[in-house]
Amino acid sequence: MFARSFRQALRTPTRLTVAKQVSPIVRLNSAIGIRSYSAHHEETYEEFSQRYEKEFDEAYDLFEVQRVLNNCFSYDIVPSPAVIGKALNACRRVNDYATAVRVFEGLKHKVETKEQYDAYLEELKDVREELGIDLKEELFPESA
Repeated sequence: MFARSFRQALRTPTRLTVAKQVSPIVRLNSAIGIRSYSAHHEETYEEFSQRYEKEFDEAYDLFEVQRVLNNCFSYDIVPSPAVIGKALNACRRVNDYATAVRVFEGLKHKVETKEQYDAYLEELKDVREELGIDLKEELFPESA
């Protein structure tokens, strides 16, 4: 009885026979693990900024703030001053001064020139003064 049901199972159509009906490109892509993301929407810089401003507004604890910061800084673009301002406010909301200082460290490494970094500092001067955030260069002048 077992041998007979086993032979019947071998004769029944399997997924492999169904896969032959799929186009060769789909079979090749699935064989080598490529996914097609043709429906992906290219995000503009303004949409990127709006999305991260909203995420920083909704961050409710330190883990969320740091997670959103990591995601924001992982892109090949420098976040806008508005996004950095929201990040600093989120750091203040969760009462984490160290992360606020690290935001500026990350920003310093993200920009291409010192002039760009200085422009960001000038733009965010009011937020820094309001929240009382010092830069690493001010806290540790010997390491700068």
